[in-house]
Amino acid sequence: MKFVDEAFIRVEAGDGGNGCVSFRREKYIPKGGPDGGDGGDGGSVFLRADNNVNTLVDLRFQRMHRAGRGENGRGRQMTGRGGDDLTITVPVGTRVIDRETDELIGELLEPGQRLLVAQGGFHGIGNLRYKSSTNRAPRQSKPGTPGERRDLFLELILLADVGLLGFPNAGKSSFIRQVSSAQPKVADYPFTTLYPNLGVVRVGRSRSFVVADIPGLIEGAAEGAGLGVQFLKHLSRTRLLLHLVDMAPLDEAHDPAGEVRKIERELAAFDDALMDKERWLVLNKIDLLDPEVYQERRTRLLQQLGWDAPVYDISALTGDGTRRLTGDLMSRLETLKTDAAAAPLASDETDASDLDDGGGWHPLD
Repeated sequence: MKFVDEAFIRVEAGDGGNGCVSFRREKYIPKGGPDGGDGGDGGSVFLRADNNVNTLVDLRFQRMHRAGRGENGRGRQMTGRGGDDLTITVPVGTRVIDRETDELIGELLEPGQRLLVAQGGFHGIGNLRYKSSTNRAPRQSKPGTPGERRDLFLELILLADVGLLGFPNAGKSSFIRQVSSAQPKVADYPFTTLYPNLGVVRVGRSRSFVVADIPGLIEGAAEGAGLGVQFLKHLSRTRLLLHLVDMAPLDEAHDPAGEVRKIERELAAFDDALMDKERWLVLNKIDLLDPEVYQERRTRLLQQLGWDAPVYDISALTGDGTRRLTGDLMSRLETLKTDAAAAPLASDETDASDLDDGGGWHPLD
């Protein structure tokens, strides 16, 4: 199935039911008084995240979504039935934006999470509620309020721990096939990857992480060139980036350092936050070069880049070096998760000395 990560839909919550004007009319009961009931509340529209849904393709074909209307109130103090809520299932990682105001309504990041996107109308009031000692036969009622109506832009941003960067044919798809059970297309021509792929890398028992492979980037990607710009947003929620470099290109004029710099410029042009993410350099296709030639190219590349972050030498085809890389990735991700969990606790801690101004009452006095 083709990957679809954007959709435009319209949601309409149900209107509230109108209140009823009615009077009790029974034999032998004169002046029965008002007995008009309230209307029912209109149904609301919710989005719910589901792990079993992978794309927004279904919403491309069904763009109108309406919740149920509340029933009108009736005589004999009968309240109208409330309208049925409508729940729309979307993939985990969906971001919801109001198209009219460009307001971010919310994000669905956990399976089962629900987000209210259109509130149902409030029920109308029947004449029974207007009865008082001075108004014993009220003839007024209140209609229900209309439900919210919104045009929404749904954007799916994949949830992955590690994102892969690189020019076309750098070996990203081969790498994800090697370290996970994902089976993206691999071929000897550029732009083999046309949409993102996710792979789960299992390092040990109860230890795993998710890798996202996006189409290769080229110069000018931030302005719309190539395919990668459409999917760069999927790297925004990753914790760490792997920058794959082809060390054995077919073209002798190939400049690995220049390509690394070009991708860095595209990242900065797209979003400064991507440039601030931790990024490791992964030198691929070492199996295609003599050790001496490879070492010479490696040394020259690192000198040109002035690289001070981790560097790994791998062959995505044979698997050489991938075990060490995935093991180090797992350890680093566990550290990042631990630090992120501890950060809010550390910020909440207050030094007791900050509470003592030196001359006031102290709890130990």
